Amino acid sequence: MTPADLAAAILDAARAVLTERGLDTSVLPETTGVERPRNPEHGDYASTLAMQVAKKVGANPRELATAIAGQLERVDGIKAAEVAGPGFLNVRLDPAAAGRLARAVVQAGRGYGRSAALADQRINLEFVSANPTGPLHIGGVRWAAVGDALSRLLRAVGAEVGTEYYFNDAGSQIDRFAKSLLAAATGEPTPEDGYGGAYIADIAQAVLAKRPDALDAPDPQEIFRVEGVALMFGEIKESLAQFGVHFDRFFSEKDLHDRGELDAALTRLREQGRVYEAEGATWLRTTDFGDDKDRVLRKSDGDWTYFAADCAYYLDKRERGFERVVIMLGADHHGYIGRMKAMVACFGDDPERNLEILIGQMVNLVREGQPLRMSKRAGTVVTIEDLVDAIGVDAARYALARYSVDSPIDLDLDLWTRRSNDNPVFYVQYVAARTAGVARQAADVGLTRGDDFDPGQLTHEKDRNLLKALGDFPGIVASAAELREPHRVARYLEEQVANAYHKWYDQPECRVLPRGDEPITGANRARLWLNDATRQVIVNGLDLLGVSAPERM
Repeated sequence: MTPADLAAAILDAARAVLTERGLDTSVLPETTGVERPRNPEHGDYASTLAMQVAKKVGANPRELATAIAGQLERVDGIKAAEVAGPGFLNVRLDPAAAGRLARAVVQAGRGYGRSAALADQRINLEFVSANPTGPLHIGGVRWAAVGDALSRLLRAVGAEVGTEYYFNDAGSQIDRFAKSLLAAATGEPTPEDGYGGAYIADIAQAVLAKRPDALDAPDPQEIFRVEGVALMFGEIKESLAQFGVHFDRFFSEKDLHDRGELDAALTRLREQGRVYEAEGATWLRTTDFGDDKDRVLRKSDGDWTYFAADCAYYLDKRERGFERVVIMLGADHHGYIGRMKAMVACFGDDPERNLEILIGQMVNLVREGQPLRMSKRAGTVVTIEDLVDAIGVDAARYALARYSVDSPIDLDLDLWTRRSNDNPVFYVQYVAARTAGVARQAADVGLTRGDDFDPGQLTHEKDRNLLKALGDFPGIVASAAELREPHRVARYLEEQVANAYHKWYDQPECRVLPRGDEPITGANRARLWLNDATRQVIVNGLDLLGVSAPERM
């Protein structure tokens, strides 16, 4: 019996009690949940459903919980249902009902933990979106890890997700990039507002190799702009691909201009009555919706602002059928939230339903107690290549996704390369490898799961604790997706699954393999199911983070 099965049984029991008493069953929620009590002596799972609905039907919560408990004790697989305090319902499963979860996990395979909870949502998820003026720096790498994990989570709960990288190839920073490349190609000093770092010289030489005539052209800066952006963005795409991150779409700001989408967005906003002219410029009245000041869309010289492109890009996403637009931005963009929410309202949309902005904090790398501040190649920042070279893709992705995005991270590179249990990714991946190793050893002695699985053999406390941890996985996936918090999956794998498995494996009474010439028993087979179920949950959980689950380490 999974936690979801138990929650459904509790809801059915409550419905039966209310019906029997002639009370309104419409007060019951469509779904309910169960929790694991902090003190295992209180039971396997707990429910507060009776307290939630008692007042609505004019019943005493404890008395209602007692009636629900009576119904539950008739359900196959429930050993006991007890009432505590003002109406807490504590439930104990019989060993066989608890143990059946192991087979359910193995048989579900990669589908275990997945659901259709968000099947009605079409979500556009934009992340990274670094300008193509230099290598991807560590802040963007955090969004690459978290954004990709979030896309996997959202798809795991049924949402239709389009991942997108928006690159600004039409603004003044691109002109500065082109000037920097041209200066490097001609041996001139870097412009005062230009970009430095060895990569500028590398890109400049690559442009010359592709276009030997570039310096003799009528407009060499334009050649360096077009070719340089293409080369730099190609590097970024390759870096992301090697990091295991692939986007459904790379969206160019320049295309918005070329297709006339900024004019179309302006027209739509005029139709909403939110645009006015002042001081020779065109403004959007965002203060109508809580912004601290109105925003310029078109300057007095006729040039579009970045905000106008933001408006056009949002409208483009909505017209492609995405009901919810999720944008992941760095800590320096916190001030964008108010203006973007107001912009959505100016289009006539609901800012709380149609737009979601996630803000991520900074990442600092530390080695031997000292911060790493710059890359040999980039000159001013630490890049994705620096991080991957230092600790590898798996550790980098896990480390960056392991923390809540609203918390700064200090990553100790020495810790994340250590082959010991204090390294979180090693601690989890070691369970993946150990479970695979146990399965191989079982096959060597002729132990297979077989068809005569007896879940009632899983009676030890460590069996039960591991089963409870595995049973929590679907709820963890659902909450991580709903709250946009991939770190919940990483912490669950460490603190619940890996921790419970290590204790289970070290318990002599919970051995999977028979000792010496001992015959293979039903207990051996049952625990092989549990071992393999653990590996399946580790595989599924790590996959949501874009991290491998090795069979050997």
